[in-house]
Amino acid sequence: MIIKNVCVFCSSSNHLDEIFFHQAELLGKFIVSRKWGLVYGGTNIGLMGHIANTVLERNINVIGVIPKHIQAKGIENKDCTELIITDDLSTRKNTMINRSDVFVALPGGFGTLEEIMEVITLKQLQIHSKPVIFLNTNNFYGPLQDFFENIFRNRFTSDRFRELYYMAPDVNAIEKYLDNYMSPVLKNKWTV
Repeated sequence: MIIKNVCVFCSSSNHLDEIFFHQAELLGKFIVSRKWGLVYGGTNIGLMGHIANTVLERNINVIGVIPKHIQAKGIENKDCTELIITDDLSTRKNTMINRSDVFVALPGGFGTLEEIMEVITLKQLQIHSKPVIFLNTNNFYGPLQDFFENIFRNRFTSDRFRELYYMAPDVNAIEKYLDNYMSPVLKNKWTV
């Protein structure tokens, strides 16, 4: 698998525990170590700004994608190698998806969850076969994993779709997962 860019969906909040910033920095350093580019939401605040600055400080390509209504708040990261301003959130997300080879969700809020869920859904529909990873810092995504298990248990989706995503406990696990990643062979979601 050839990787040029890693898309990171994450929080734009500055009011988080230090552990979340630390893990974002470790992920940024891992991306740099592979000389991959970063694609992210384009702001200079929260985990978004922290991971972007970690990558930029080491002279690696960073593509920020920000909707104009958020850019108008003055929080865009003007240091990005490339800053793409979109008309709306949907165009932002589609641009990020199209420019990326791997998707990682750091802890985040409603926006992060919406973005990563669309990427999982697109993979389930066989529109892409790229790695989709949750960085489960401090078991942040534990309740979401429980919800996913409820979906499988109640047969709202088949067990074969467990391969759509990977729940990584730390950045080392992400590295191992990507080093061994093989695109899952998925059947049509409507086939028994």
